Amino acid sequence: MPNQFQYEPIEKFGEGLTTRRPWNNKALAAVELLNGRVAMVGFAAALIGELVSGRGPAGQVLSLVSWYLQL
Repeated sequence: MPNQFQYEPIEKFGEGLTTRRPWNNKALAAVELLNGRVAMVGFAAALIGELVSGRGPAGQVLSLVSWYLQL
């Protein structure tokens, strides 16, 4: 019985998405673009939260955790 599965070749450690061989460059570019935009929104939200509350991001998280634990 012949081998009916076609496996991809074994890659060296660290090879894959970091080389010129990614399988779907458009999808990877779109994902990276989305990640960058989400990071910018998160950074802007942290700045706005700091302006409103007077606490940095870590202080905001601690306030949220302490509020949640008091419920």
